[in-house]
Amino acid sequence: MGRPIILGIVGDSAAGKTTLTRGIAQVLGPENVTLICTDDYHSYDRQQRAEMGITALHPDCNHLDIMQQHLSLLRTGQPILKPVYSHKTGTFEPPQYIKPNKFVIIEGLLGYSTRAAREAYDVKVYLAPPEELRAEWKVKRDTQKRGYTAEQVLAELEKREPDSEKYIRPQRQWSDIVVSFYPANEEDEDNNGHLNVRLVLRPTIPHPDFTSILNLTNGNSDSAVRLGLDRDMSKPVDVLEVDGHATLEQVNKLEHILCSDMPYLLNVCDREINPELGKVAGTTGETLQSYPLALTQLIITYHMLKATQMYQ
Repeated sequence: MGRPIILGIVGDSAAGKTTLTRGIAQVLGPENVTLICTDDYHSYDRQQRAEMGITALHPDCNHLDIMQQHLSLLRTGQPILKPVYSHKTGTFEPPQYIKPNKFVIIEGLLGYSTRAAREAYDVKVYLAPPEELRAEWKVKRDTQKRGYTAEQVLAELEKREPDSEKYIRPQRQWSDIVVSFYPANEEDEDNNGHLNVRLVLRPTIPHPDFTSILNLTNGNSDSAVRLGLDRDMSKPVDVLEVDGHATLEQVNKLEHILCSDMPYLLNVCDREINPELGKVAGTTGETLQSYPLALTQLIITYHMLKATQMYQ
């Protein structure tokens, strides 16, 4: 086996990193994937941060030097002794000996914050949901899984905002793909799994040829699948949009484009083989199918497999 293929997924707290990662790991095979969260590289525990008045988003609150050193080791296939931070208790646990598998997924807050760290990735993804939606997700997650009240979560979001603006959101510029899930109707608060997705595809990596979509939709702006040109952070990009109400038939056309260029994905698209693909938790805890999420996971997987062909 050659060196591991490394995927970065960066975004603010509760931006959807874990949901996106879960489906990608399922597609690639959990036995082939090493998952690492950069939150483990926090310098201080929750109580210490509160006493110091510093947020977990600040670079000074993270051992970025150790993180980038570990990324460099993983890229060459070497093991690391990774720190472990527990979000449940807010404290550190004993470190773990991690040996990289064929694929390594690095997700967290500050994964692209240094040049040395950025150079370790084969594919870089940034998650950028609307801030209102991210706040809803964070309240839901932290109240249900981390023992906070809604008021505490909202207060923490307000406290973190200056660091989000200064340190988290600027990392968008370093990504190959920007993923933005957003509600089809801003007035509809109960969107569940029917969120649209907007994928900014930068020319920093070779994307699949989606131009045939233009022929399928005849340039119809009301189509559930749209491809166009735009500018992101002042640079030209392709933009692929998929609506939450897109039909399986429409989604299959996109999947066919991926599979024709990457035959391995033919079996991947079978949702019986990959039950986690496109799955998202609804507002009442039920599991829903999101075609935009499934396609996003497949496109990112496509790029990881392309990198495998290139380097292994």
